Amino acid sequence: MNYAFPPDVDCRVKRQLATGSYPSGDDVLRAAMTALEHEHDDLEAIQSGIADMEAGRFRPFSEIDAEFRRQHSLSAKP
Repeated sequence: MNYAFPPDVDCRVKRQLATGSYPSGDDVLRAAMTALEHEHDDLEAIQSGIADMEAGRFRPFSEIDAEFRRQHSLSAKP
């Protein structure tokens, strides 16, 4: 597939191709889209976590730590 990238993007694609990490412009674009999707997913998860905290839907770390230690027969924190 041929793309008409703006000059700055075309330069960046060519720079990635020159590293030998990608065999084609399609692969550069695919990797960029995958990274963008992962970033979007991460931001959504962070926003969801913030909303949970603001709504009081969280447990103190000390409680989670104590539960984990009980479940795995680990000694209590000093």
